[in-house]
Amino acid sequence: MTIGGVSIILLLGILNFLLILFQLSTGLHWFKVPFGFHRKTGVTLLICATLHGLLAFLAS
Repeated sequence: MTIGGVSIILLLGILNFLLILFQLSTGLHWFKVPFGFHRKTGVTLLICATLHGLLAFLAS
């Protein structure tokens, strides 16, 4: 499964990494964001990581 020749699993992995960096930086108060936004990105991270793992499992 690809989008523009790039694996969906790879794209989700990169998105997971960026979301983890965001969660870490806002959790340590390097950037100030409202708690609601921090929580919504955490839920997005959970969904993205679940899809990433499920697709990687099915691809192997």
